[in-house]
Amino acid sequence: MNLIHAITSAAFAVIYDILELYIWVLIIGAVLSWLVAFNIINTHNRLVQMVGDFIYRITEPALRPIRRMVPPFGGLDLSPMILIFIIWFLQRVVINLAYQS
Repeated sequence: MNLIHAITSAAFAVIYDILELYIWVLIIGAVLSWLVAFNIINTHNRLVQMVGDFIYRITEPALRPIRRMVPPFGGLDLSPMILIFIIWFLQRVVINLAYQS
């Protein structure tokens, strides 16, 4: 195994893991929005406010273009689910590239 192959494999593994982490951030953001919408957690709590703001800042740039193309479906925002499908597709591409290198 040469050095270039090892570096590219490691790079693809890191990209895959970052995409996986982003999926979890999307899921946490969706659950947090439900908990806030149903008044289960209070947004006046400083920790909840900080976590919600962080997740919004991380996910909104990727979700905004999807929200422009896909309107809310019966009051339900499908953009996180669509983005997760896109990320799954990208993960498969990364896996295929890793096997080819």
